Amino acid sequence: MPSPRVLLDSLRFPEGPRWHDDALWFSDMHDGRVVRLDARGRAETVFALDGDEPSGLGWLPDGRLLVVAMHARKVLRRERDGRLVPHAELGALAHFHANDMVVDAAGRAYVGNFGFDLNAGAEPRATNLALVHPDGRVETASPDMMFPNGTVITADGETLIVGESMAARLTAFDVGADGRLSNRRVWAQLERAIPDGICLDADGAIWVASPISKGVLRVREGGAVTDRIEVEHQAYACMLGGADRRTLYICTAETHDPSKTAARSGRIEAVEVEVPGAGLP
Repeated sequence: MPSPRVLLDSLRFPEGPRWHDDALWFSDMHDGRVVRLDARGRAETVFALDGDEPSGLGWLPDGRLLVVAMHARKVLRRERDGRLVPHAELGALAHFHANDMVVDAAGRAYVGNFGFDLNAGAEPRATNLALVHPDGRVETASPDMMFPNGTVITADGETLIVGESMAARLTAFDVGADGRLSNRRVWAQLERAIPDGICLDADGAIWVASPISKGVLRVREGGAVTDRIEVEHQAYACMLGGADRRTLYICTAETHDPSKTAARSGRIEAVEVEVPGAGLP
């Protein structure tokens, strides 16, 4: 497989990539802004968060954007006139910074959080995956998660898979008609890898960005790794997009530590793969 090409550099820390409306959207987390990168390689800042950092992105069925405000532990909603308004409060469930998010076809959002102060070197602790209903109601989707991070939903809407970063595993659930999760199970236990951002392909395999592996891994249910793509620094998130969804976009940086990202080593890299993306995000 060819090496990724650099599409955009000089970012602080790119995260949460999403393919939407013929463009790649992502959060330049430690720069406090959401960016849109079009098919011609032109990047624009769509909006910035005042005094906070954005993470997960997703869209309601009517096209309004949801964004996670990490420190405030909230989901914000961007109205059609560009205003950012509160959508959901996560503080009762998120034990530390809110993080990645997937929004399903009905507008329900599943939001993870760190669970502990990672950058201060605190001991890992279990936390909750939150379910945010379209009207902003919040409930626990699943307790006892070890840093619920990147999340995908299969094309039929019946299975949700989330990376538990501090347990080095991908965990699957059945999704009920009301959005509630059941039948928790290990989808894949990883070796020498930590799942951060993930995306799903049409063969049911998951591309996993692993910050300790200097690349992304294509993993099948059960844990078999079929492909590896190396990057120069560390890979923190990935997304299948492009006109045929065969372009794998990879968010990379030298470090995730916000005190060390002023050097702007962050990049959006891309490589073509054989199997197109599927499901959500």
